[in-house]
Amino acid sequence: MKNLIENILDLAKLKRVDYADIRLVKRQNEEIGIKNGKVEAFAQEEDSGFGIRVLFQGAWGFACSSKINKKEMESVFGKALKIARASSRAVQRKVFLEDTKPKLDSFSTPILVDPFRVSPERKVDLLLRSEALLRSKPKVKISEAFMGSYKTEKIFASTEGSYIEQRIIECGAGISATAIEASEVQVRSYPNSFRGNFATRGYEWIEDLELERHAERVAEEAVALLYAKPCPSKVTTLILDSSQLALQIHESIGHPIEMDRVLGTETSYAGTSFIQPEMVGNFQYGSEIIHVVADATYPGGLGTFGYDDEGIEAQRVPIISNGILVNLLTSRETAHLLGKKSNGTMRADGWNRIPLIRMTNINLEPGNWTLEEIIGDTKEGLFLSTNRSWSIDDKRINFQFGTEIGWEIRNGKLGDMVKNPTYTGITPRFWRSCDAIANRDYWQMWGTPNCGKGEPGQVAHVGHGAAPARFRNVQVGVMK
Repeated sequence: MKNLIENILDLAKLKRVDYADIRLVKRQNEEIGIKNGKVEAFAQEEDSGFGIRVLFQGAWGFACSSKINKKEMESVFGKALKIARASSRAVQRKVFLEDTKPKLDSFSTPILVDPFRVSPERKVDLLLRSEALLRSKPKVKISEAFMGSYKTEKIFASTEGSYIEQRIIECGAGISATAIEASEVQVRSYPNSFRGNFATRGYEWIEDLELERHAERVAEEAVALLYAKPCPSKVTTLILDSSQLALQIHESIGHPIEMDRVLGTETSYAGTSFIQPEMVGNFQYGSEIIHVVADATYPGGLGTFGYDDEGIEAQRVPIISNGILVNLLTSRETAHLLGKKSNGTMRADGWNRIPLIRMTNINLEPGNWTLEEIIGDTKEGLFLSTNRSWSIDDKRINFQFGTEIGWEIRNGKLGDMVKNPTYTGITPRFWRSCDAIANRDYWQMWGTPNCGKGEPGQVAHVGHGAAPARFRNVQVGVMK
């Protein structure tokens, strides 16, 4: 394989391109779905191929193939060069790549148990036992359990001399119960909605989730929601649990700080951003207690890796410090516009996609409170948990979120359960209203395996660490 790669890089140098790189990627996926006592899905997939990027006279060309041999690789390189040459005639702003030292390295996700060495029977049995407990409550009409395992092996090499091998393992699982009575439908999930929680860890992560232990509570809460009072409509104090806060970070911080959105090169599929480059260093994004980092090195985070798909080493970098925006997610061709170096966020969804700026682990740093202290310090408000729906405009500034469940807070204590809770806000105003964040004991990493971006579409696996936090003067419920 190394000889095939070296042949392409030598060819690129012979053609005197500005730069070229090649990525060889092999992916293996396994997904199991249980519904109402039956195995509804058991999918195993494997694919492999390579992609070549060529930079010629300030313009990119990209081509790819699933056939890995000398003749095909040379043909694909020729296509990428042809595209770059054609693009160079129309380019308005030439691509400039910052200098970087070549890397010769390897990275492998540290795991205890390879999920692909665990028998399918053992996995199915765990899911069936957990799902059966959900059905112990008569009003639970739909009971589901899911497990996914993902392995990515890739090689990156460039004309600058980098040669990097990586092996990344990811897995996760979850359960959900849907209770129905007449026209009322309520859902509760564990450990998170939309299939569960995911991490760059081995099968030990799935066992640590203890799905069976939480199944009965999940079913009970789904049924209880059928009879809960509706979420009130008012301006109040809001406390979000860490899972809901993770999605809030994703949508109203993570996406707006992607520099391709800021520059307008990512527009039609997922929108741009309200942020402008000149805001870096002076924009008050949140209150003074808001500290956000992009950390691709955090153990177990779904956005954790060794190197991005430009060969830049994984990093931990501040994004918001004391509420001030201090950095964006950047690539080798965008970071210099901020007077900085790339913070290693370029990733592609497999061998047949070009790398884009993607979130890594975008984490809200913990505060100094216990959750009990935050609730006890709140005279009146709502505590909301587990996302159910989200909506945000294409500049990432006006949003509305719904959660599966909520509880009233009265005089520092949790009160009645509320159903169908929603809240709405404006991104900077919302984050500036945060006045309390729980400490490290309540901080948790959440994996988001379905972040979409790009045309053609790409799905990224990203992470968000958060502890429960309090926000003042937030509109909840349906506005009257």
